[in-house]
Amino acid sequence: MSDFQIRTEGRTGRITLTRPKALNALTYAMCTAIEEALDRWRNDDSVTLVLLDAEGDKAFCAGGDIAEMYRTGTAGDYGYARRFWRDEYRLNAKLAAYPKPIVAFLQGFTMGGGVGLGGHVSHRITGESSQVSMPECSIGFVPDVGGTYRLARAPGRLGAYLGLTAARMGPGDAIHAGFADSFVPEARWPDLKATLIRSGDPDAIAAQSDTPPDSPLAAAQPEIDAAFAGTDLPAILDRLKASGTPLAQQALKAMGRNAPLSLATTLQMLDRLGTDATIRDALELEYRVSHRIMEQGDFLEGIRAAIIDKDRNPRWRHGADSVPPGAVEALLAPLGPDTLTLEED
Repeated sequence: MSDFQIRTEGRTGRITLTRPKALNALTYAMCTAIEEALDRWRNDDSVTLVLLDAEGDKAFCAGGDIAEMYRTGTAGDYGYARRFWRDEYRLNAKLAAYPKPIVAFLQGFTMGGGVGLGGHVSHRITGESSQVSMPECSIGFVPDVGGTYRLARAPGRLGAYLGLTAARMGPGDAIHAGFADSFVPEARWPDLKATLIRSGDPDAIAAQSDTPPDSPLAAAQPEIDAAFAGTDLPAILDRLKASGTPLAQQALKAMGRNAPLSLATTLQMLDRLGTDATIRDALELEYRVSHRIMEQGDFLEGIRAAIIDKDRNPRWRHGADSVPPGAVEALLAPLGPDTLTLEED
């Protein structure tokens, strides 16, 4: 059984992830095949729209397949992961700038690499089951695949909250935060897909869309903005401790599980990018961290604790109150000849 299906149907180029038991986690082969299809369809006049979906009801795509990164990285081979990230980030940039409409159906978990795949395209559809998040800090990494671009542009300090806590967004939250566009009840998805395939016209989405569910994050925006102001991680933690609200307690619990170096670096990345950065700016900055994270960060230890040994007891390099500024700056320093370069489409 293949991990994906790529074909043309009607007026569409269709890409379906077919690893539901693995929550459709993205492999290196999937990334390269999807990019090749997009390049092929770009100048194919018979394809007017790209439809991106996945099998199963649990996940659109729950992230990247990182077991091979751990195997090669612990052996001292950083080349495989760096190549994976370079090629994945190039795919993310192409998806964001693609000249034809791309419609992504984001059921269930859309996490990490799934956001890179479905979170930057022109038409991002949520349903009742949608749960969108950027959980990279929990494995000693930072939000990537263009995730920092989305987080930096989210309303107020919502991006810092989402990046540091890995909080999951339901459909209303995802639309409020800029990670999705539309809410279509999932019972309507088969008919909508059939219409898109037949017509190749994304205007069909509006006719099937409903008002999104309420966004709890929108309601909590004032509290989030106050607690997550600035780029000083200890100060944010102090404000959360002093607050004692349910949201603050949940945020503290979540951040307490995550790698302090990753949290501090994420804050700096969002500050550097701001709301005017392009997705290419974000990907270039993210790759600086990706290129170094196995040697200088907590990524391998995070994977060990979460995926390999599953003891949920990572031994992070630093405490939340003792992350050296130099460690953050070292991860974010320019890469010189290793800089990620992305051609303009």
